[in-house]
Amino acid sequence: MTSFELLWNGWRSDYVNGLEGRPVAGAPGSLFTRILASGLSDEETHIVYRGISTFAIMNAFPYSVGHLLVLPLRELAELEELSVDESLELWATVTDAVRAVKVALTPGGVNVGINLGRPAGGSIGEHLHVHVVPRWIGDVNFMTTTANTRTMPEALPVTAAKLRDAWPAS
Repeated sequence: MTSFELLWNGWRSDYVNGLEGRPVAGAPGSLFTRILASGLSDEETHIVYRGISTFAIMNAFPYSVGHLLVLPLRELAELEELSVDESLELWATVTDAVRAVKVALTPGGVNVGINLGRPAGGSIGEHLHVHVVPRWIGDVNFMTTTANTRTMPEALPVTAAKLRDAWPAS
């Protein structure tokens, strides 16, 4: 398995270090549950949208600019554990996330996906989340191929603000 080298993006340090221990230190639950319980503002945590039973947050370690995660507020691991109402809202929120990404970032395409369980690639398997990833022709550039490195040209707070502004009105 190939491992990626890192290209330092200083703004990410503030985000990662800022969350370390702050979202209710020692509290049980996934990173997402701790972020929700932290009392930090949506701007500080990069939450783009909050619904009745779902929310959308910027991925702190994105595949591309604008990579969002859409999750139920309730921590659960499996898709089939969602109530009917949660399921309906989750997919409506995914649709709204795609709309916001298209308006705010004008990508050439969008990947939408979900990894259920660690063998499927799920990094935080205890809290179901759907990836919404904007894509552009040529966005998998030479850095990934030659240096096993991803680059991010825009800071999370900047992209989060664009997505909040573009989020469809309820």
